[in-house]
Amino acid sequence: MLSNPLVIVVVGSVIALAVGLAIGYFVRHQQAQREGRERADEAARLEEQARSKAREIELQAKADAIRIRDESEAEASRRRADISREDERLQRRRAEVDRRVEQTEKREQNLNKRQGALDKRGNEIEQLYADTLAELQRVSGMTQEDAKALLLAEVERESRNDMARIIRQVEEEAQAEGERRARELIADAIQRVASDHVAEITVTVVPLPSDELKGRIIGRNGRNIRAFEQAAGVDVVVDDTPEAVTISSFDPVRREVARRSMERLVEDGRIHPAHIEKIVETVRLDVDKLIVQEGERAAFDAGVPGLHPEIIKKLGRLKFRTSYGQNQLAHAVECAQLAGVIAAELGANTQIAKAGGLLHDLGKAMDHEVEGTHASIGAEFCRRHGVNPAVANIVGSHHHEVDQESVEAVIVEAADAISGARPGARRENLEQYIKRVKGLEDIASSFSGVSQSYALQAGREIRVIVLPEEIDDLEATRLARNVAKKIEEGMQYPGQIKVTVIRETRAVDYAK
Repeated sequence: MLSNPLVIVVVGSVIALAVGLAIGYFVRHQQAQREGRERADEAARLEEQARSKAREIELQAKADAIRIRDESEAEASRRRADISREDERLQRRRAEVDRRVEQTEKREQNLNKRQGALDKRGNEIEQLYADTLAELQRVSGMTQEDAKALLLAEVERESRNDMARIIRQVEEEAQAEGERRARELIADAIQRVASDHVAEITVTVVPLPSDELKGRIIGRNGRNIRAFEQAAGVDVVVDDTPEAVTISSFDPVRREVARRSMERLVEDGRIHPAHIEKIVETVRLDVDKLIVQEGERAAFDAGVPGLHPEIIKKLGRLKFRTSYGQNQLAHAVECAQLAGVIAAELGANTQIAKAGGLLHDLGKAMDHEVEGTHASIGAEFCRRHGVNPAVANIVGSHHHEVDQESVEAVIVEAADAISGARPGARRENLEQYIKRVKGLEDIASSFSGVSQSYALQAGREIRVIVLPEEIDDLEATRLARNVAKKIEEGMQYPGQIKVTVIRETRAVDYAK
């Protein structure tokens, strides 16, 4: 059975496998032993390196500890030396302080001695003063209170004189400087505006070619004149004035419409009620167009664009309004130009100043229709139609009826005074002139201590003569201010009025 080849092969294979396994085991065992030895060698090597590194670290730590110890000892030595020096310095300071305390105590002792001597001397002086005061009172026959009152009265009198002198000096200097600068500014403004001296004057007298036309104007039983008055809303006066009729109305625009209508009727020759109504209506439309054109022209001349159409219409109505003979529309344009020049020189808002100057008398176009002053009426009308509030304040405050809120308001007030006060700008009749001058004198004479008052230079100056025993120099200065203030509050006048208070003392005696 062993001779069977298959069996032999199997047995051989088993033997070979067993031998291979044995060899493999032996080889692996040897390899494992070799790897174990290598790992042991590597562990030993690493252990030796760690021990060497530890010895190095230990040596370095010992060296660092020695270095730190040396540095600490050096720092401690330095600190001990510094402390020793500081202690020596403190000892010296303590000795110096002790020395100064001793000197201070010695000085205090000396001062106490001197203070005692001074107190003793003071007591002697007080006693001497009391004795002297008693002797003075005995000699003068006056008590201390009487003498003090007399001295205070004398000092007060001298002080009041000095105060009046200083006040006059300061006012003179301020007035001289103000007048110089004002003259330069106003002269420049007037030179650059350079308008005519006398503006247009509205008339209400219509000339006629002959007196025969008066009958035709009246008509049969007065029907023509009644139709004219009813259509135009005016009163027609036909009197003995040769070749002229007079038209009367409180409304300047109606008066202008009536004047133009009368001139056209006289020129046409056909005067009857139907034709009168047609002519008056035609002229009214023409005047309305003229009013708008004049308002637009005034706004253009003044350099104030963008005004509301209603404001333009009211502005144009000033064409037919005069004040002391000065045309109000020309005055408004001139005032706007002057205000613009002054505002430019002072660095103010020129556009607001121009608008305020142009519209400041706008209320005069409506003051016969609405109750109130022309300043308040104009300001309210401006506010209703979207005018700048600053401009509305200028309109309402140019106569100080409300407070002025901007420098432009003051500029417009000055421009208004310049335009109305320059030579030839305005005129007034004799009755108004006499009334104004008399009012000036009455205001000045109403103050106590006034002896006489005279209005001079056509009412441009008022001189007040006072009683010297009632009014001193300081009170004279106050009186001038009070008179000027009362004139401003109680009168309407163009330009400015100078108030001069005269106080003089006269000593009179007679040789016998």
